[in-house]
Amino acid sequence: MPIIKPVSDLRTYNEVLKVCADGTPVFLTKNGHGRYVLLDIEEYERQQTMLKLLGKLAEAEESVKKDGWKTAQDLKAALGS
Repeated sequence: MPIIKPVSDLRTYNEVLKVCADGTPVFLTKNGHGRYVLLDIEEYERQQTMLKLLGKLAEAEESVKKDGWKTAQDLKAALGS
């Protein structure tokens, strides 16, 4: 269940930060509409790493679609081994 709080709750930010500490994002609203997300730095870094990995996997998939699969011999030749 998402945790949603008004941005005014940041006046007592220690309470809001306690919730973020376990990796659970806190969604903040402004004027009744979603506006911000607070996230523990470790969770943020984990998500950024995951996004980079997914980007690399998408690149690899496109490469396979475009050029086909490479054999071990093709790889050795490309690396000069």
